Amino acid sequence: RYPPMTVPVGKVAGLIFDIFKEDDPGSERNPDNGHSESNHLKSPMPVYSMTGYASAQHSASVEGGQETQSNSRLGLEIRAVNSRFLDLSFRLPDELRALEPALRSLLTARLKRGKVEVRAAIDVSSNQSLSIPAAAQLQRLVALQDSVQAWLPKARDLSVADVVRLCSGTSTASTDWSEVAPTLAEKAITDLLAARAREGERLSAMLLGHIKQLSELAKSAVPLVPLLVE
Repeated sequence: RYPPMTVPVGKVAGLIFDIFKEDDPGSERNPDNGHSESNHLKSPMPVYSMTGYASAQHSASVEGGQETQSNSRLGLEIRAVNSRFLDLSFRLPDELRALEPALRSLLTARLKRGKVEVRAAIDVSSNQSLSIPAAAQLQRLVALQDSVQAWLPKARDLSVADVVRLCSGTSTASTDWSEVAPTLAEKAITDLLAARAREGERLSAMLLGHIKQLSELAKSAVPLVPLLVE
């Protein structure tokens, strides 16, 4: 069996055809002309689009102090467009940079062609109720700010959001995505391949329709050939 063949369509799409050898086990020799005819070709060839999109999300909760709970959500997106070779690019937050080699291995194991972009984002929200900072906390922050600006005159003043965050005692605990991210990537890749297959079926039906029309036009032109020869 020959490797899949890619036929580009337009600027952002492509088709992959599975081509079988003439003398493969599924072929039969035509007694009339001696040519091999593959049984595989009696059914439509599998066609896969090279464009696709898939996304997956996972949510996690982190318990903090003073009845604080932070909700984290990891979102992963994979986009693919036409390319002769496999071209991978990653846009990951700093928390996931160390996982890029593992994600690259997953993609190269299941994808062979296409310009593929992987994006990931982490959203963190807290359900902690806001409370008024104590006077002692505010005095402490003012003293710290004055001390820092004495050494760094260009340092900006603390904002209200900074003061509320520093006085709230929000937990700095973060979610470990090292086990979740690969599983999420596997799901997104599976969904991407399914999207490519669905688009391939649509393209295949369109191509077969055009081939049928061409065949009918060719048949209708057969009676005109003698007239053209004369």
